[in-house]
Amino acid sequence: MKNVLVIGSTGQIGSELTMKLRGLYPDGNIVAGFIRGAEPKGVLLESGPAEEADVRNAGQLAAIVDKYKIDTIYNLAALLSAVAEKKPLLAWDIQMNGLLNILEVSREKGCAVFTPSSIGSFGPDTPHVNTPQDTIQRPKSMYGVTKVATELLSDYYHLKFGVDTRSVRFPGLISSVTLPGGGTTDYAVEIFYAAVKGEEFVCPIAPGTFMDMMYMSDALKAAVEIMEADPAKLIHRNSFNIASMSFDPEIIYSAIKKRIPDFKMRYEVDPVREAIAQSWPDKMDDSCARNEWGWKPDVSFEQMVDIMIEALRKKLNQS
Repeated sequence: MKNVLVIGSTGQIGSELTMKLRGLYPDGNIVAGFIRGAEPKGVLLESGPAEEADVRNAGQLAAIVDKYKIDTIYNLAALLSAVAEKKPLLAWDIQMNGLLNILEVSREKGCAVFTPSSIGSFGPDTPHVNTPQDTIQRPKSMYGVTKVATELLSDYYHLKFGVDTRSVRFPGLISSVTLPGGGTTDYAVEIFYAAVKGEEFVCPIAPGTFMDMMYMSDALKAAVEIMEADPAKLIHRNSFNIASMSFDPEIIYSAIKKRIPDFKMRYEVDPVREAIAQSWPDKMDDSCARNEWGWKPDVSFEQMVDIMIEALRKKLNQS
C-alpha cells in the first residue's frame, strides 16, 4: 500500500485517515477524494493531492487510479444511519451503485479495496451480547441493508474475480476533530461538546441502550492494519467485528459529570435513532480480528473521556 485514494476524505473518518496515511507513506500519493461542494481545506488540501471522486462516476474514478497509479482504495462514501433513513434512495445509490463502480474499477486496475461495514449491519434478531463474527444479521434500516449488501458484494468480488477486498465493522466513532454527521451513535460526541460548553445535553438515546463505541485513533489503526495484514492468515474478509468499549448514556454522563460536576443531561428520545440503536449489538465479539490479524484497541473508556474533554477545551478556547 503506497498510492492510495481515500474516497470521502472530508467526512468524519476520511480526513483523519487521509492525514494518517500521509504520515505513514510520505513517499506515496495519498489522494484526498471529494465530492463537489465538500472540497478539502486547510492542511488536508495543502499536504497532498486532491481530486473530485464521485463514486457514481466510474470513469472519473478510473482516471484517478491511472493518474496516480493507485494500488489501494478506501471507500468511505456513505450516508450515515439517521440520514439514510430520511434519504433511502440516495443512500442506496451512493452505497451500492457507488461500491459496484469501485469494485469494477479495482477489478480492471488491480486495486485493493477497503469499504467499512458497521454495527448497523446487524438487526434485532442478532445476538446482542458478544455478537459473533458470523451470525444472523437482518437489519431493519436502509443503512444496515446497504452494509450487509456491501459485505456480500465485496466477498463476491474477492471470490469471483480475486479483488483484494477487506473491511471491518466499525462501532460508533468518537473524535474531537470532526463534527458528528447524522449517525445514531453521534450522541456520544455531542455530549462532550455540551459538557465543555457548559450547556445542558438533550440526549436522543434512551437510558439502558448500550452500543459499541471506539475512539477514532483506534478506528484509524484498524483501517490501516487490516489492509497491511498477511492475506494468507485471513479466514474472513468482509467484515471483521472490532470492539473497544460499550456504554449507555447514563454511563458516559456519569463519567463526564465526575470531571465536570455541574454538567446536566435530560432525555428527549428520538424514536428513529432509538429504534435503530435497539436493533444493534450491545457489544461485539472481535476474537476473529484479534486472531487473524492481531487487532487490539489502545484507548480505554476512561482514557477516551479524558482525551475528549481536554481536546475540546483546547479547541473551543482557540475558536
